[in-house]
Amino acid sequence: MKRMTEIQFKAIKENLAKLMTMEDGFYHKKFAGLNRDTIQSQEDFEKLPFTNKDDLREAYPLGLQAVPDSEIVRIHSSSGTTGTPVIIPYTKQDIEDWALMFKRCYEAAGLTNLDRVHVTPGYGLWTAGIGFQAGAELLGAMVIPMGPGNTDKQIQMMVDLQSTVLCATSSYALLLAEEIAKRGIRDKIHLRKGVIGSERWGEKMRKRIANELGVQLYDIYGLTEIYGPGIGMSCDFECGMHYWDDYFYFEIIDPQTGEPVPDGEIGELVITTLRKQGAPLIRYRTHDLTRFIPGECACGMTYPRIDIILGRTDDMIKVKGVNIFPGQIDELLKEIEGASSEYQVMIDHLNGKDILTLFFETDPGYDKKQVEHAVKQKYKLKIGITIVPKAVAIGELPRSEKKSTRIFDNRY
Repeated sequence: MKRMTEIQFKAIKENLAKLMTMEDGFYHKKFAGLNRDTIQSQEDFEKLPFTNKDDLREAYPLGLQAVPDSEIVRIHSSSGTTGTPVIIPYTKQDIEDWALMFKRCYEAAGLTNLDRVHVTPGYGLWTAGIGFQAGAELLGAMVIPMGPGNTDKQIQMMVDLQSTVLCATSSYALLLAEEIAKRGIRDKIHLRKGVIGSERWGEKMRKRIANELGVQLYDIYGLTEIYGPGIGMSCDFECGMHYWDDYFYFEIIDPQTGEPVPDGEIGELVITTLRKQGAPLIRYRTHDLTRFIPGECACGMTYPRIDIILGRTDDMIKVKGVNIFPGQIDELLKEIEGASSEYQVMIDHLNGKDILTLFFETDPGYDKKQVEHAVKQKYKLKIGITIVPKAVAIGELPRSEKKSTRIFDNRY
C-alpha cells in the first residue's frame, strides 16, 4: 500500500485541526463526535468517512467555504447537469497554486515561453478554459483564449497565429483534426503538441488525432471539486500521469468495500487536498478508476504516477445481467481491423428483452458487413452478450465541442 509521507501527514493534521473546530463548517458537522487526536497514523486517517458528490450538493451554495468572505476571490461550479451544481470558492492563494500546478503540467509536456497555446475549453463557471490560460501565462507562453465552438474561426486563428499547442477535449480535438484534413490545410497548421482532458478516450482515438494533426498528445487530469484540470499530467514517455503529491494525498480503494487496493491494482481514486483554502476536501471519492504506477519514470520527475483514467464507477451500465463499462468498448474496437474510434450505444427494452445496438464508424475500404460480424463475435466473446452491430461511415456519428455522450439508455 502506498505510504503517506511525513509532510503530507503534517498537512492533513493541520487541516483537520482547523476544519473540525470551525463552527457551522462542513467538516465540523460531518465529523461531529470524532476526536481528531486519535488520528496518529495513515491507517487512522483512512478510517475517516469519505466525502462524496452528494455531500457537496447538499452544501449548496457555499456550505463548503472554509474561510471568511473577504478571502474569497472567485467561484467555480460543476455543470449541474445531473442535479444541484457544486459551488467551489477559491482564495487568492488557491488561484495562484492552481496556476503553478498547471505550469508544471505544461513543463512536463515540454512547453516553453515560445509556445502559442490555443485554448478551446469553455470559460465562465467551468474551470477548464481559465485554468489552461493561467498556467500558460505563468509559463510565459502566448495564450490564444478561443473557448469552444465556431470551428471556422478556430482554424483561422490556428493558421494565422501559428498555434503550436492545442488544449481541448478529445472529442473537439478529433472534430478539429477531421475538419483540417477535410480542408486539406494540414501543411498550414503549426501544432506540435496537444493537451487533452475532460473525458476518457481510447487508443484508436488517440492515434487518429495524433496522426491527423501531427502532434504528440498528453493527458491532463483534474476535476472542478479539486481546483480543476491541472492536478496531474502525462509526460513524453506516455506511462501514466504524474500528480502533485505536495498538494494532494491520493488513495485508491475498492469501490465496493472502500478498502485500499494493493499498488498496481485498479480501483477508485480518492483525493485529499493538502493546501486548498477556500474549499478543502477530505477523502473525496472521485468515481474515477485508475491505479498507482510503481517505480520511477524515465522522464526523471520524482512526482508519483497514476494510470490514465480508465473509466468511472458511475459509467457502468447493466444489460442482460452483465456490467459494461465504456472502456471495454474502446478496447474491443481497438482489436477490430476496420473499426474506427467513434461509437455510440443505444440500449432499448423491447418485447421483454434488453437490446444493445452498437453504432461504430468504419475506416474507408472495409466491408461493413464483415466488420459488423467481427464486432458481434468479439463482443460476445469478451463481454458476454449478443449485440446488434451497426457499421457507419467515418463522420456519420455526431461530433461534440465538449464531451461526447456515447451511451444512451432508453429503458427508463
